[in-house]
Amino acid sequence: MDREQRLEAGQTDRNSHKSMKDMQDEVDQFIGQFKEGYFSPLAMLARMTEEVGELSREVNHYYGEKPKKSDEEEKTMEQEMGDILFVLICFANSLHIDLEEAFDLVMDKFESRDKDRWTKIDD
Repeated sequence: MDREQRLEAGQTDRNSHKSMKDMQDEVDQFIGQFKEGYFSPLAMLARMTEEVGELSREVNHYYGEKPKKSDEEEKTMEQEMGDILFVLICFANSLHIDLEEAFDLVMDKFESRDKDRWTKIDD
């Protein structure tokens, strides 16, 4: 489905701002078109680990002591983080986890547990 078809169907433009729910719904629609559906939780964790490893490699190339080989494909950290986000959304969807709710829970935890842990910037 191209951009115009998505907009006609009431779907958001890929370049617009999306809520996490919008992203979870979009991924669910994408995965839902395939008989295989979501991978198992163990396979999802393996995919997540693989994608985090790819991000680690990119970070090491940009900020570490290991430059890329001249024949290595150019990737960006943005692409690798996007891959991680996609797999995380797949993982959450497969386990029926609302990531907005999960985010709120973790922020509540950090805002109460760690509220005085770090030195605050003076107003």
